[in-house]
Amino acid sequence: AVLGVLVLSWYPPGLADDNGEPSDSLVPSILDTAHRYAIKVAFHIQPYKGRDDHTVHENIKYIMDKYGSHAAFYKYKTSTGKSLPLFYIYDSYLTPAESWANLLTPSGSHSLRNTAYDAVFIALLVEEGHKHDILTAGYDGIYTYFASNGFSFGSSHQNWKAIKTFCDSNNLMFIPSVGPGYIDTSIRPWNNHNTRNRVNGKYYETALQAALTVRPEIVSITSFNEWHEGTQIEKAVPKKTLTRLYLDYLPHQPGMYLDLTRRWAEHFSKEKEQWLM
Repeated sequence: AVLGVLVLSWYPPGLADDNGEPSDSLVPSILDTAHRYAIKVAFHIQPYKGRDDHTVHENIKYIMDKYGSHAAFYKYKTSTGKSLPLFYIYDSYLTPAESWANLLTPSGSHSLRNTAYDAVFIALLVEEGHKHDILTAGYDGIYTYFASNGFSFGSSHQNWKAIKTFCDSNNLMFIPSVGPGYIDTSIRPWNNHNTRNRVNGKYYETALQAALTVRPEIVSITSFNEWHEGTQIEKAVPKKTLTRLYLDYLPHQPGMYLDLTRRWAEHFSKEKEQWLM
């Protein structure tokens, strides 16, 4: 598997968002299946009512105690040679940097650093100003998530070079997020202006090229199967129900975006070997 890691949207047991079922109960079978295909699984911690540095502390302990010893649980090899779990924290800016610092800086009141629950924590960058908060908070890196180029400062390809420079000078990882297109009007009818046409795969390739240009260590993909935002790359055939029309990739093959992903992932790993030489 050139793609390596599946990042799983995660809520604490019993919780879910408006578009899904509680997911924690599915984790064991996802880990087992991933293992069969030599794919690792990392966790994308979603915002939920009352999420703060204390509840996230509990979440990290729960996830690592319950799943940390599974063969498919992703561990990232840091520059110091440690292998640590990696967590993406969605909408991290909803919690003040000072609160995160309690958890994520070595001197924090309930710090995870240098404990058995230490990990690599990746914050979401939406606005440019967030980068300083992310630094204060004690995060290890930044990702951009949104698949709509121009939607936010972070998701605009033209800003990636500057973000990478900031990250490099502050010892942060930069993980740009690429997507194949965007359309969420089935759930947000007012959001037409953020729709991005797939242009037969060209939009995706433009994003991938922009990501590779900044020489990141990791590239994330939004998304594998987020159909309601039209960012999915999984196989698709024409389908419609009474309430919605599902996008397909005609006249191309159902696996078109998986093929593109494979090709670019191979290209990325070759390029990385060159950069490291």
